[in-house]
Amino acid sequence: MASTSTSSISLQTNAQKPCFPSKSAPRISHTNLSFPCSLPLSTKFVCVKSSSTAKYYNEVVVDEEMDRIRRLQNGSDVRGVALEGEKGRTVDLTPPAVEAIAESFGEWVINGLEKERGHPVENVGVSLGRDPRISGASLSVAVFSGLARAGCLVFDMGLATTPACFMSTIFPSFAYDASIMMTASHLPYTRNGLKFFTKKGGLSSPDVEDICDKAARKYANRLTKVSILLNIPLSRVDFMSTYAKHLRDIIKERVNHPLHYETPLQGFQIIVNAGNGSGGFFTWDVLDKLGADTFGSLHLKPDGMFPNHIPNPEDKTAMAVTRAAVLENSADLGIVFDTDVDRSGVVDNKGNPINGDKLIALISAIVLREHPGTTIVTDARTSMALTRFITNRGGNHCLYRVGYRNVIDKGVQLNKEGIETHLMMETSGHGALKENHFLDDGAYMVVKIIIEMVRMKLAGSDEGVGNIIKDLEEPAESIELRINVVSEPRYAKEKAIEAIETFREYVEEGRLEGWELDSCGDCWVSEGCLVDSNDTSAAAVDAHMYRAKVSDEEHGQHGWVHIRQSIHNPNIAVNMQSSVPGCCQTMTRVLLDKFIIANGMDKSLDISQIEKYAKSGIVG
Repeated sequence: MASTSTSSISLQTNAQKPCFPSKSAPRISHTNLSFPCSLPLSTKFVCVKSSSTAKYYNEVVVDEEMDRIRRLQNGSDVRGVALEGEKGRTVDLTPPAVEAIAESFGEWVINGLEKERGHPVENVGVSLGRDPRISGASLSVAVFSGLARAGCLVFDMGLATTPACFMSTIFPSFAYDASIMMTASHLPYTRNGLKFFTKKGGLSSPDVEDICDKAARKYANRLTKVSILLNIPLSRVDFMSTYAKHLRDIIKERVNHPLHYETPLQGFQIIVNAGNGSGGFFTWDVLDKLGADTFGSLHLKPDGMFPNHIPNPEDKTAMAVTRAAVLENSADLGIVFDTDVDRSGVVDNKGNPINGDKLIALISAIVLREHPGTTIVTDARTSMALTRFITNRGGNHCLYRVGYRNVIDKGVQLNKEGIETHLMMETSGHGALKENHFLDDGAYMVVKIIIEMVRMKLAGSDEGVGNIIKDLEEPAESIELRINVVSEPRYAKEKAIEAIETFREYVEEGRLEGWELDSCGDCWVSEGCLVDSNDTSAAAVDAHMYRAKVSDEEHGQHGWVHIRQSIHNPNIAVNMQSSVPGCCQTMTRVLLDKFIIANGMDKSLDISQIEKYAKSGIVG
């Protein structure tokens, strides 16, 4: 473990005071923070005359509260509303809920280590990093309390990035057993969440489901218990400096500049748009120290209210203001990070935004030069043109389930099966490389692009990185529509699954003319490139989804429709692409008339958006 400073935090909890091993680090100033672990504000009290009625009421309240905790699971993450301010949404990610989840995670880590090693373990260290959201401070206290309840040693990284949290389990001078990143990515300031890591990588959806289930039981059991004080030895560590040096060293070593090894970015102007998230460090602690000119960079100061725009490389405003800054300053590159820097996008020297399929194509081209013939895994919303781009360069394209964890896990599985897979990337900007521990790291992806940019310059080219993907075709149309499920939250998932499975049956039975379930056929994936048919599947199904390729007599195969259950909200997401103008609207009409209305689903689904597009061609 790294040398650290230690302080004691006094918290209100409901457990016995645990015993901690003695720490070699000296204690410094003590700060008392109180954290109420009492009844949540949403719990209601009524007067009842019958004891049996009271028992029934208590059971109903407990069931509702347990469901509330379970619904915080968001695939392989936890996400919820942490602050008032969202219309129609109540606060559900409360300090008591976070404490229960953190305790369950700590127990899960300890149990896993004991099972792996075959004996009891001590000194299990867990680090916590967070983005600048204004709910972060109070919820961090809840995490510290929960981890302490589980018997873990707690290490506070402060403002950090998601990739750095994972790397804190890897670097020898830290090497924590696990880590938590508190973030809700690009979501509004009112939201927050948790991402979990061990030395093996991010947790899977079933792991997080198990943790949330145990947390729900803990939470329910504490509803009427009295809190006591718990003293926690909390160690504050500076990991981000180590992580930034790691990125600098990679650039220096791989560029190996013949004239100025220590400052290989000398002569380059690079603009960073951190969106007031955690990504500002990349400017002053990476680029500046490597000799780059970062004048004109945007929104570097962390601000949990995100006053300028959503920190998201998919956001049109974020890309537009970065493009404007690149052109105004005649910069060589623009960089856009999301809040916790596990995603990124770039703008080339001509002002062309590179995200989505274009970013996957750019990284694919770089990786395929380094590893000819490698397989590249993406989610199933990528274009047919991207597949051609990858295969034209000698690569193999494996389409897989939407969800960055699904895509990464598929790449890990393919490598275990002997199929060399160096890149796994989702259209959202989540991208992982085999060379970087299969970690989705937006900063590392940018490092790869910067290295390529410098190499091109050293080779005498002034074209910029956008030139690498000049032959990538774009679809004529690409849309996303949402169908809301009309149901209580606890039943929404079941109704969405029913609708999506009925869609699969319709396509398989040929009831939608010209529609056929898609498959790539080369990596043991069937049923729309979404469900593993081999004996060792990459991951459990966290959301049901299918992709159908669409053809007609006039155009042949011209597009696809991808329908999936949202793990964020009670709705169904429909993505479409076509190489023929007007055909997305035609596909929408077929989906609406011959599937949704023909099945009577318009009574249980809010189809207003899909109806509007079918009639007007306008996404509302």
